[in-house]
Amino acid sequence: MRRIGTSGAERLYSVDGTRTIERALASTLPPFELMDRAGLAVARLALAIAPHSRCIWIACGPGNNGGDGLVAARHLLDHARRNEGHLHVTVTLCGDMARLPPDAARALDKALDAGVVIAPCPPRVFDCAIDALLGLGAQRPPEGPLAEQLQAMHSSNATVLSVDLPSGLLADTGVYLGPAPKMGLGPRHTLSLLTLKPGLFTADGRDMAGTVWFDDLGAAPQDQVAPIGMLLGVQTKPPKREQAAHKGSQGDVVVVGGQGAAITGSGMTGAAILAARAALHAGSGRVYVGLLDGAEPSVHWDPQCPELMFREIDTLLHDHRLLQDACVVCGCGGGAAVVSRLPRLLTACPTLVLDADALNAIAQDPLLRTLTRQRTLRGWVTVLTPHPLEAARLLGQSTANVMSDRLAAAQALTEQLGVICVLKGSGSVITGPEQTPVINASGNPLLATAGTGDVLAGMVGAALSMPPRSAFQAVASAVAQHGQLADRWDPERLGELTAGRLALSARHLR
Repeated sequence: MRRIGTSGAERLYSVDGTRTIERALASTLPPFELMDRAGLAVARLALAIAPHSRCIWIACGPGNNGGDGLVAARHLLDHARRNEGHLHVTVTLCGDMARLPPDAARALDKALDAGVVIAPCPPRVFDCAIDALLGLGAQRPPEGPLAEQLQAMHSSNATVLSVDLPSGLLADTGVYLGPAPKMGLGPRHTLSLLTLKPGLFTADGRDMAGTVWFDDLGAAPQDQVAPIGMLLGVQTKPPKREQAAHKGSQGDVVVVGGQGAAITGSGMTGAAILAARAALHAGSGRVYVGLLDGAEPSVHWDPQCPELMFREIDTLLHDHRLLQDACVVCGCGGGAAVVSRLPRLLTACPTLVLDADALNAIAQDPLLRTLTRQRTLRGWVTVLTPHPLEAARLLGQSTANVMSDRLAAAQALTEQLGVICVLKGSGSVITGPEQTPVINASGNPLLATAGTGDVLAGMVGAALSMPPRSAFQAVASAVAQHGQLADRWDPERLGELTAGRLALSARHLR
């Protein structure tokens, strides 16, 4: 058993893949052995995360997830007896005892033989709750006593340990079907069994699952079962620069965006500056900024980052060699002014990151969509960094539809436009042509503030400007590092996280 952190790489399996692995392992074991292993693992983790509990409530459901809970109850009761009764174990069972599946029915018989008593209702006060109500098979919102018990758990200050999945969370998508929880109360943990599931790490999953632990229950690596995705954190530190390095060897980034206030009365210059600062501090040797129409004439240098090189937008877009060699980041604060510039960028820049208003423009214009798709025929790199609403516009769907299956939505954008897609949000999803989808492991709610997406676009641009590395790996690494900056952020020492501070902090990655 081990805790899943924000570094390294982990395989993620779908419900179907998990069931295949489960059947393969069960066929090599004595009857009921797999459930016995699962229940023992649950009991051990419960004692480890809540060692001083006086009352543990085990809420068991009508399926094999409930059977895991019943096995755990037997082990916890045995522990309580060996420790002179300082721990009280209360077990509830939602469902008809006579209709339990065979393994769960056998677990119930053994629990009753060991002295476990099935209580009619949950305890009024408990220190730890084990959620063994619903598992992989859940496909509809919990109702009746199931919903009531979930509400009681998540409204408490107690530690909650979910068996395999938080009940009501869909394993493949991270959509939560249960009653609205009150977050921020007691600690939340999930012990994922046999495999790690993508839903634990994206959409509602990260809030519901809390700290994720993993026990493969002795299953050997299943090379014949393809993972549905990878959980990817920060892999390694960026390579050290050679002594002979110079600014021209460290990659160029061009930022096009920042429509000025003169166009609509609402200026967005700051978005482009944030992306440029992030690219500079993430390691690019040279960063050029081309502000779009309506930009204030006085904006020709950045006092905080005088290293940024500002150019008139038309001069910049006619510098063919620069557009060929640099990674161009387009759209941050681009407004309506970005639309007329996109055809040139889409047909002249081999490495292009599109964000914000550039995405909205492509969503509305069939010609721009065609130009985007054609880039892949040239072997060019195109990266889209939409948030869910922007992704919905590009797909012609609702935001709710995108959020109902974030992996599928990102993959659809990759397939339709031939791009690397970074679908931002809790557990950002990265997809690319002929690549296994990735869910980013790093990041936290500190990033939920204006401008952090512009910082991400700049960091992605910096990563793509510095070969050698595959474009997909470079993008995934930049997303992980962006989240890592937030994970390491200390508000007491650094103040509240703002996009400006985040951009400057990218220098700590080197």
